[in-house]
Amino acid sequence: MCKVFFAGSVTADRARLSMDTAHIRNFSIIAHIDHGKSTLADRLLEATGTVQRRDMRAQILDGMELERERGITIKAKAVRMTWNLGGEFFLLNLIDTPGHVDFTYEVSRALAACEGALLLVDASQGVEAQTLANAQLALDAGLTLIPIINKIDLPSADPEGVKKQIHEFLGLEGPFLSVSAKEGKGVPEVLQAIVERIPPPTGDPQKPLAALVFDSVYDSYRGVIVYVRVFDGVLKAGQKVRFMGGGNVDEVEEVGHLQLKYIKADSLSAGEAGYVVCNIKDIHQVQVGDTITEHLRPTLTPHAGYKEMKPFVFAGFYPIAQTDYENLKKAIDKLHLEDAAFFHQPETSVALGFGFRCGFLGLLHMDIINERIRREFDVDILVTSPTVIYRVTTQNGRTGEFDSPAKFPPYGDIKEIEEPYVLATVVVPSDFVGPVMQLCQDRRGQFLDMKYLTPTRVVLKYEMPLAEVVVDFYDALKSISKGYASFDYEHAGYRPGDLLRMDILINEEEIDAFSFVVPAATAPYRGREICERLRELIPRQMFEIPIQAKLGGRIIARESVRAMRKDVLAKCYGGDISRKRKLLEKQKEGKKRMRQFGSVEIPQEAFLAVLRRDDGNAKKD
Repeated sequence: MCKVFFAGSVTADRARLSMDTAHIRNFSIIAHIDHGKSTLADRLLEATGTVQRRDMRAQILDGMELERERGITIKAKAVRMTWNLGGEFFLLNLIDTPGHVDFTYEVSRALAACEGALLLVDASQGVEAQTLANAQLALDAGLTLIPIINKIDLPSADPEGVKKQIHEFLGLEGPFLSVSAKEGKGVPEVLQAIVERIPPPTGDPQKPLAALVFDSVYDSYRGVIVYVRVFDGVLKAGQKVRFMGGGNVDEVEEVGHLQLKYIKADSLSAGEAGYVVCNIKDIHQVQVGDTITEHLRPTLTPHAGYKEMKPFVFAGFYPIAQTDYENLKKAIDKLHLEDAAFFHQPETSVALGFGFRCGFLGLLHMDIINERIRREFDVDILVTSPTVIYRVTTQNGRTGEFDSPAKFPPYGDIKEIEEPYVLATVVVPSDFVGPVMQLCQDRRGQFLDMKYLTPTRVVLKYEMPLAEVVVDFYDALKSISKGYASFDYEHAGYRPGDLLRMDILINEEEIDAFSFVVPAATAPYRGREICERLRELIPRQMFEIPIQAKLGGRIIARESVRAMRKDVLAKCYGGDISRKRKLLEKQKEGKKRMRQFGSVEIPQEAFLAVLRRDDGNAKKD
């Protein structure tokens, strides 16, 4: 049973709330995935009276169906709370953040709008890979960190051991807070620490307006709703404002606070976070990281914004029915408005028609976008195999970057192919160190370092090709470690390799969406493996379908999908053999004409099967 605290809460007495920056605190909650961020946010909302108990449900900030279904946070959520400490009322702006490595950009955007962060660590799991990464993001942004040890109610909890890990690996000093977000223990102490330890925002309401755009959503009736953090000045309805990055000038129709719903307000002052509506219908006018200022009295120093995130995983999105192309375009544009790390551009495939080349931060990021397009916009799409950006140097010395092997120069013109590498950090129980190291080596990983967090937990560092990571490495790691390993990576530049482009031909037609890059040492085995998989996945037709793997001008593997055949000899009861031969030859000619003019329908599973691999069974020729 969750305990609800109302002793220091304030629900409607907004008149008593001082609006000067000394009484404002802006903070985020950061942690590894499944360490209790959303549950702690629930308790904070209850304790401050922002949500009444009758309206409460678990993970209330995770409003997206996918988030609740998968039990993960996908989008950073902002919410405004008020808290009474010693007779003074404080305004608390919370931004709950995701924990998965694919949504690191969401975390970095949230941290840019805050002065402090609650670093949450599971008392039974300890410091994980994403704990290290998110804590470093907050420290790099100059934020004040409050370390909190969660889930102290679990039988396997070891708060003292976790405190040592936090101190040794993150260099954070106490005092450490111990809480049970599930039971509500220690929540008032967390609120007190937020007020006392996180510095108030610096800003002057008298200066020209400077408001950072940290997120935005699209509303069918009101257009783009922009989420802002005001650093200087005052933002209010009726103002003429200019988006400094885009250059467009608009009139503010409404401003307000984010409190699980939109609460209209007279103004947003320096230090506050909220939303602004300007009746913007063109979603391309708003850019995350832009600065909003007054049109007639602009600020001289716009906010630095966000470091532009370059996508590292690419895949093609094509509508199943070409009549859905415009609907897919609208869906992708609206999702890009909410997710600045999602990249897209139109492209055309010989086999699949018109579609989009889309870029993502990881495979989970791609999966979430795919699901949202299907569910929220009701568009059925076909997704091609994910790839990374390769650098290709030709024989004449020119170097170019390609997000698809199908766009590579001709085979004979390629001098060298470089692929992106990552610095991978794996935190794993000591019992699984051997299998995990073997997995990393099978994925062409280069061992760098190994340290013990505790006598039973080990941190491994490897340099690995990104192409080996993005497809199914995370799933294989979880399977080998029985779910106990955690994983994070950062990009480490490009390395040349002995790589070849492999093409797949189906019915003697080259399918550009199936092209991929493979190490030369494993090319023959991979070619046979993929042909065998496609033979099982492509449905049988009335004609034989040859499946071939090609390196340059050489076919290295072939399989065939057998034709469905009618028994044309069934009506022959004896008689001359020449009659039977004539019937078989006639059928053979018909099948040949069918193969020449027939089309092969390729199922969605075939595109994802191309890069899937069986670890431990790989052979080298």
